[in-house]
Amino acid sequence: MKLKKKGLFIVLEGLDGSGTTTQAKLLGEYLKSKGYKAEKTSEPSSNLIGGLIRGVLTRQWHLNPAGLQLLFAADRAHHLENFVLPALKKKQVIISTRYFFSSLAFGALDLDRKWLAEINKNFLIPDITIFLDTDPAECLRRIAKTRIRREFFEQRKKLEKVRKEYQRLPGKYTRFRKIDGNRKAEEVFEEIKKVIDKHTR
Repeated sequence: MKLKKKGLFIVLEGLDGSGTTTQAKLLGEYLKSKGYKAEKTSEPSSNLIGGLIRGVLTRQWHLNPAGLQLLFAADRAHHLENFVLPALKKKQVIISTRYFFSSLAFGALDLDRKWLAEINKNFLIPDITIFLDTDPAECLRRIAKTRIRREFFEQRKKLEKVRKEYQRLPGKYTRFRKIDGNRKAEEVFEEIKKVIDKHTR
C-alpha cells in the first residue's frame, strides 16, 4: 500500500503520562502491518539542542521560560529540516510524540500565548494531530508506576493548567482531534485507528 502524493505526518499530543509513547508504538506497528514505512520520532529530538532541553526539564541546568521555548523552536526547525521533511518526500509516515502544540500548551504556563504562537507560526501543520485528553491525576498515577524522577512539568496543578491550554487548540488548528485518553490503551488505540484509517485508505 502506498500514499498517493506524499508522506503522512502524524502527531500525538498530551500531558506527560497521557499515553502518547504507548500509542505511537501501537500506531507504528499497525501502519507497518498495512505496508507503510512508518518511523517514530519525538520532541525534544535526540540532537544536541534536544539534549540541552532535556537538561532543563530534568533540572540539570537552568534557563528562563522564554529561553527554553526558543530552544524548543530551534530544535523543531532542525528536526523538521533534517529528518521529518526528507522522510515525507520519500512518502514515509512520520509519527511524532509532541510538536509545536506542546510549546503552545506547556509554554503558556509562563509566557504570552501570542508570542508562543508567533515563534511557531511557520512550522509545518501535521496531516493529523491527536490529542489524548487525560486527567492529570491519571497521568501522575501512570508516571508513578514507571519513573522514579519526575520532570519539571509533571506536577498536578501545572498539568491541570496545561490540559486547559490543550483543550483550546482543536478550534484553532485543522485536523486536530481530541480523544479520551483515560481508558485502557487498547480502547484508546481502537479510536485512533478509526481516525488514521480515514487518511490511509
